[in-house]
Amino acid sequence: MKPHYQPPTAAFIAASWVAMFVGALTYVVGLWNAAMLLNEKGYYFTILMYGLFSAVSLQKSVRDKLEGIPVTGIYFGLCWLSVGISLLLLGVGLWNASLSNSEKGFYAMGFLLSLFGAVAVQKNIRDLAVIRRLHPDQAEYELPDQQS
Repeated sequence: MKPHYQPPTAAFIAASWVAMFVGALTYVVGLWNAAMLLNEKGYYFTILMYGLFSAVSLQKSVRDKLEGIPVTGIYFGLCWLSVGISLLLLGVGLWNASLSNSEKGFYAMGFLLSLFGAVAVQKNIRDLAVIRRLHPDQAEYELPDQQS
């Protein structure tokens, strides 16, 4: 029995993009307006970029494994490690920062929202690519026939 792939709804696709952009944009705008040294701003910006890349890479690795595409154990482990390191670096940076608790929470929530959004966007892109590959004659958001 072949698995049935259902395309993501337009609302979920839009919500995913909005979550990623709102999370990243609020995080970056918060950094822009923050009264901290430029090297601190660079640290937090680099953590955001590292976190986004590692989260998307992990999602891709998980999806590859589910679809039977070979993923080496070392790469899969490095993906998990990278996500953990980015979260740890953000946590340590915020713990030691001379920011108010509300500012620390603001950065943490912006970071997590952008990571969630990036993973959801990657999942949507991958789902649509699989559906287009399996059903090239179907419209972009049209459900394939239920007959098997």
